[in-house]
Amino acid sequence: MNSIRIGIGYDVHPFERGRDLILGGLRIDYTYGLGGHSDADVLVHAIIDAICGAAGFGDIGKLFPDTNDMYKNIRSIILLQKVCTMLKDSAAEIINIDSVVICEKPKILPYVDEMKKMISEALDNLPVDRIGIKGKTTEGLGFTGRSEGIAVQAVALLRIGTE
Repeated sequence: MNSIRIGIGYDVHPFERGRDLILGGLRIDYTYGLGGHSDADVLVHAIIDAICGAAGFGDIGKLFPDTNDMYKNIRSIILLQKVCTMLKDSAAEIINIDSVVICEKPKILPYVDEMKKMISEALDNLPVDRIGIKGKTTEGLGFTGRSEGIAVQAVALLRIGTE
């Protein structure tokens, strides 16, 4: 039996001095990085939550808890690869992923193609035209508008089961 499921993901991380900014598995040249237990890749975290929600796996905190030192400073793209393996084991397939990166700075557009490539590779070469990444500002409003951090929303559409 085949079913189609949608999952939603959301994540936020504050800017922090002395850390690299990692988005979509890509190191971005910027004054600040993001604070967190892992590399704080807020984009990949939201994508993981969207995929896991659709697949019924729970969320990133359940699978990769920040209380486990094994995940301290881990590259989030590795966690996405682990989720991809879980999908294969459960006969699930990603139809598409879409995401919105919410921040005033840095501008996301120059990095989108490379981020899509990194995410595609982590997801067993999911075609890049099935991965959406958009950058949006909040016109100076809220914590993202004050450049205190980055928020991301993501959705994933999955086909579950075999025909």
